[in-house]
Amino acid sequence: MAEKVFANCHSPPSLRKDLFLKQSLLFPRESLMYYNKNMDGRDMDNGASDYQRMRDAMVDNQLIPRGIKDPRVLDAMRRVPRHLFMPEPVRYSAYDDIALPIGEGQTISQPYMVAIMTELLELKGEETILEIGTGSGYQAAILGELAREVYTIERLPHLAAEAVSRLAELGYDNVTVITGDGTKGLEERAPFDRILITAAAPEIPEILVRQLKENGIIVAPVGERYSQVLIKGRKSGGVLVEEFSTPCVFVPLIGEYGWRS
Repeated sequence: MAEKVFANCHSPPSLRKDLFLKQSLLFPRESLMYYNKNMDGRDMDNGASDYQRMRDAMVDNQLIPRGIKDPRVLDAMRRVPRHLFMPEPVRYSAYDDIALPIGEGQTISQPYMVAIMTELLELKGEETILEIGTGSGYQAAILGELAREVYTIERLPHLAAEAVSRLAELGYDNVTVITGDGTKGLEERAPFDRILITAAAPEIPEILVRQLKENGIIVAPVGERYSQVLIKGRKSGGVLVEEFSTPCVFVPLIGEYGWRS
């Protein structure tokens, strides 16, 4: 078992930072907690370059080895500050390979799941996207980096309000957050080039398929309440042609055309 060695707070800053970065890949939770309290007396929010290194490590160690290849997706994952989309108490785990709670029984998906869902959308940069389930706003920010316009719907007002504030502060003026039942879609802005459902659906609602452009793509976790498969569907001749991607577990999609509670 590897020994957990942390940089001494009285060592030169360059040595402390080097030791921290070396051991953080093995013990991310412990190293981030230590760094938050001891590295030059700085709070992590002021250590932007160190967060960038953590994002780079996330991409290099979690995403690329699992087959994420789209350079635009990888670049977006390196740029968007994931830690700013979650509550302070769990920010030390922001770049760990796990989903994390964001309040009200909701989660921010693990980085790999965000990346693969985004890659499956095959974004080129000119698309208008509908996202169902804003949550923290992190996935919407990734989409905002890669598409022309994003509409995202969140049923929980408190989460929607936080996402609006967060996205505005970070300058995502091409992302619009709407509070409501996402399972109904957004008929007044349809049709969409892409639709992304970020919660588990018993099936892809037909009302959303109708709001998808011909040759458009919809990505969603579909299955039982506690076990799903990520599905990519392309609309052809008015019908959704589906292909399966990877097993997954998401919180349930609540609404008129999803789970009722």
